[in-house]
Amino acid sequence: MQFSKIQVLLAIFAMAIGSFAIGIGEFVIMGLLPDVAADFNTDTRETGHLISLYALGVVIGAPLITILFARLPRKPMLLALMLAFSLGNFASASADNYTLLQVLRFLTGLPHGAYFGIACLVAADMVRKNQRGMAVTMVMMGLTVAILVGNPLATWLGQLIDWRTVYHTVGALGLLAFVMIFIVVPKHPNEKKTSARGEMQALQNPQVWLTLAIGAIGFGGMFAVLSYIAPTLINATGLDSHWIPVALFIYGLGSLAGSLVGGWAADRNLKLTIGGSLVWSAIVLAIFPLTLQSLWTVMPMVLLLGSSAALVPALQVRLMDVAGEAQTLAASLNHSAFNAANALGAWLGGLAIISPLSWQGTGWVGCALSLAGLLLFWVTKKHSRRTPNIVSL
Repeated sequence: MQFSKIQVLLAIFAMAIGSFAIGIGEFVIMGLLPDVAADFNTDTRETGHLISLYALGVVIGAPLITILFARLPRKPMLLALMLAFSLGNFASASADNYTLLQVLRFLTGLPHGAYFGIACLVAADMVRKNQRGMAVTMVMMGLTVAILVGNPLATWLGQLIDWRTVYHTVGALGLLAFVMIFIVVPKHPNEKKTSARGEMQALQNPQVWLTLAIGAIGFGGMFAVLSYIAPTLINATGLDSHWIPVALFIYGLGSLAGSLVGGWAADRNLKLTIGGSLVWSAIVLAIFPLTLQSLWTVMPMVLLLGSSAALVPALQVRLMDVAGEAQTLAASLNHSAFNAANALGAWLGGLAIISPLSWQGTGWVGCALSLAGLLLFWVTKKHSRRTPNIVSL
């Protein structure tokens, strides 16, 4: 079925509002770690566990929800997932102790991956095959705009009022996305029916696992730095906390540019986009620790750090190519992989901080993870060329 241009744009816009809400809900904690730590009397490293727990919820929730509800149509699933996310953020804003907040951040992460996976497939099914990369990018653009504008504003709001107000706002944005999706996302009459057994076929394909591993390991390098960007700039560079929203805005500019370039490039040369993104990320992360002494050197590196987002649409398209009939699970697992990267990067970055490497260590750890992702990309490319009926890299 052919959809009109206005139908496609409105549907993508509605789903992008959801990704905007999710982007703030996931990443704003990185700018508010000192505030949450002060509220619950915990140290920065311990409070960083909130990042890992949310990411763990995404990793577990994406495959579990996709398999359990594989037979349901995509639009009702999008609505249910966005409603669950919204309620989770309202509950997080009301948490009266740190243990409860940890549990709620884990639960709020559960619908994240399945939402992005289904939304990307809905968008990709509404356009021609050679437009999938940009369609995925536009759905993810909500996440990018959240990083660019939403998170700096939310961080500023949290510093001005309190971090609980931020999560109330995220919950309200989730409800707005729910209403928009209900109104403008069309039902696809030719939507392929699937089943739990059919979706689990993706788990039997080594190319799916290898592609996921590239994201889980290679993108973890960026998160090793980003997870602790606020305390790093305060403690290593000596900046006032008012610079944190500025840094997040600059990171968002880099992420916006990287996402657009990555979506455009993925539609033209997928192999070069994936490999080139990993090489670029490793270079940026290797240089980052050398620039922490000054505002004027670290901020350009924060911009370049964001550009590593070019990898995201490329890996999403690669999974569409190799997943066969198990498109929904594979697309959801991609976001599990990126949040495994989030959890892994935050954990290893935290270990680096308390090691002799101190705040500079997050960059060195990040570079090592990007290089490991590049090695996995090489293995994936070699394997794809030896595997029949698989689109080779």
